[in-house]
Amino acid sequence: MSGATGAAAFDGARLADWLSGLAGATRGPVELTRLGAGQSNLTYRAVDAAGASVVVRRPPLGRLAASAHDVTREGRVMAALAGTAVPVPAILGIAEAGAVADAPVVAMAEVHGVALTSPWQAQAMTPAARAAAADGLVDAMVAIHRVDLGATGLAGLASHEPYAPRQLRRWSAQWERTRTREQPVVEELTARLAAAAPTRRRTVLVHGDLHLGNLVVGGADGRVLAVLDWELATLGDPLADVGTLLSYWPERDGLVLPGFAAALEEGFPDGAHLAARYLEATGEDPAALAYWHALGLWKVAIIAEGVLRRVRDMPANAAPAGAPTVELVDALIEHARAAADRAGL
Repeated sequence: MSGATGAAAFDGARLADWLSGLAGATRGPVELTRLGAGQSNLTYRAVDAAGASVVVRRPPLGRLAASAHDVTREGRVMAALAGTAVPVPAILGIAEAGAVADAPVVAMAEVHGVALTSPWQAQAMTPAARAAAADGLVDAMVAIHRVDLGATGLAGLASHEPYAPRQLRRWSAQWERTRTREQPVVEELTARLAAAAPTRRRTVLVHGDLHLGNLVVGGADGRVLAVLDWELATLGDPLADVGTLLSYWPERDGLVLPGFAAALEEGFPDGAHLAARYLEATGEDPAALAYWHALGLWKVAIIAEGVLRRVRDMPANAAPAGAPTVELVDALIEHARAAADRAGL
């Protein structure tokens, strides 16, 4: 296995035996390499002696919040999307906790392409390919929001109640469980967002964490080959996904989150272009987006605080690019407050 985190995440023999029994997976002992810049579920490439490879994914190490990091649910969502207009990796197997590791494990086919999690990966592409990747990201989001919930069996994935109150309950509870210090601005923002929560307009499949780093794209043309990381997928308001995307998208001379600087390279548009492309494709209300951008920044700040806490408690959970800092979380909180001010919340 490659690196201590791989050894901590899996018993190599048990994992290899399980993968050997899956159609289209590896055979015999495997070498594990940590993938991506993700800070939540742990993702590895498993390669056997013949060079066959699959991707395996499991929750972080250590004690986790209830209902968090549900990789089996994530795997079932991806399996349900097979054959739709949403490109996803093929799911090869799902193991419950105890069958392969101390936690559930999902195995999926590896999609070969580029994950744009650093500037050097973007620099290997032409500006035209970068622009195509950004537009493809928005088009993939549109496709997700058009998924037929009944035909895919996803109508029961989550509640159909208004989405904003559900999100506020979920993430404010997570803040209370994982915060590392007092930060009264978070509570202030929670109250403001709750008071201004929009009424339900329509309910669709939402990805919950869609950004450039959760895609695999073609290096030559930027075409989106796969949408990854469905951990936060649920049913809700489509503009919530747009607000989250804008929260992650870097600003020139502004906030740039670790792992998201690739989109500053020539060819990538700004966030306003992404929002305009989505709104043009869907006819959604531009005025409603301001609320979801503020909520998205608030949510991303809480997620970053949770990662900070998780890595502090168990350093092996840290992604190769490192972990968020208190200063970064506080900057996100201030950006969320500014967005709420601009939205008149």
